[in-house]
Amino acid sequence: MNFIDLFAGAGGLSDGFVSAGFEPIAHIEMNHYASLTLKTRTCYYYLKEHGKLDTYYDYVTGKISQDELYNSIPKEMLNSVMNKEISDETTELIFENIDSIMKKRKMKGVDLIVGGPPCQAYSLAGRARDENGMENDPRNYLYKQYVKFLKRYQPDMFVFENVPGIITAKGGEILNDIIICMKKVGYEVDAKPVDAADFGVLQHRKRIIIIGWKKEKKLKYPKFDSIKVAATVNDILRDLSTLSPGQEKNEYTEVPNDYLNWSGIRNEKDKLSLHVCRKHNERDLEIYKIAIDKWNDGHQRLKYTDLPARLVTHKNTNSFLDRFKVLASDLPCSHTMIAHISKDGHHFIHPEIKQCRSISVREAARIQSFPDNYFFEGPRTAKFVQIGNAVPPLMAKGIAEAIKKVLVRGD
Repeated sequence: MNFIDLFAGAGGLSDGFVSAGFEPIAHIEMNHYASLTLKTRTCYYYLKEHGKLDTYYDYVTGKISQDELYNSIPKEMLNSVMNKEISDETTELIFENIDSIMKKRKMKGVDLIVGGPPCQAYSLAGRARDENGMENDPRNYLYKQYVKFLKRYQPDMFVFENVPGIITAKGGEILNDIIICMKKVGYEVDAKPVDAADFGVLQHRKRIIIIGWKKEKKLKYPKFDSIKVAATVNDILRDLSTLSPGQEKNEYTEVPNDYLNWSGIRNEKDKLSLHVCRKHNERDLEIYKIAIDKWNDGHQRLKYTDLPARLVTHKNTNSFLDRFKVLASDLPCSHTMIAHISKDGHHFIHPEIKQCRSISVREAARIQSFPDNYFFEGPRTAKFVQIGNAVPPLMAKGIAEAIKKVLVRGD
């Protein structure tokens, strides 16, 4: 079964569907660095299929250039990643490109469309920061572009992922209109909340999953099996090298544990990359130490107003008081990974006092359940943005497997 990935980001949703046996037709993503990440991931899968993963790892470890990696696979594979904004001006060109790909690969139709428009316009945090509550943000209406693809390709099913805030955006008008538009082009639709933690991800990440199926098909909203794993967040931290602020050290310190093996985050052949963290000034490091000491003393969270006056630099002492937050390594789940980690890292402080720093790019990726063989392109800030905005691949795989049961057996 095949699928088209819209608003693809760094490919977390897509990767889960590939892991479940679905074949991507095309990925459409407007961000330059995220589209490069998708191309690099496309190289990984092609080279893995053809027994040439050494070439991929030569790139990851800096032995060959990006051009050399991209030249190692057929050009049409790379062209399936389209670095385009989805808009009224671009959809016809995107349609033409997708049609061309399907013709060359002799595909008769599209089984599935997946994706979720950028969530900033729907998120509660985004609305809290914007003086107009995101009322005038054009991203509120990107779902109409999504619906154009449903109308054009008429897949048997689709998956539309977004933040819980979509339920209350514009007093519920947005979600209601999304469902109406989807029904108009021939689909039965249902929307349900999920938490990534229920799919074995070591992170609480609540999302709304809207799924639709063609009215004439005898299908239904899939049942997602809840997975409980005997693991804590420390299971995705402890095999990585100890880092000082600003350091990079891509070495494992022990063999993969049960959770890393089960989740697919790491296997024996992987070569570690992107285990690099940012530098910090002395004031931030002092605050980090206070936050870590409080957390390790009975799981107390630091409030910004608890800090000594000499360490308080923000005028706002009435909201966002948890801006310094330690990763809960001894609990089954971390707090939600967000793209703001690209700004300062204060919300994701490593729990070990000897590693007084914010988490590394690879640690952030692991919290999101990305495997170690997943390489993110661009500067460190861009990598953090891609990771923070992503759908956890492990959650996506669980959704994909449930959808597969419905499509194949009608379960």
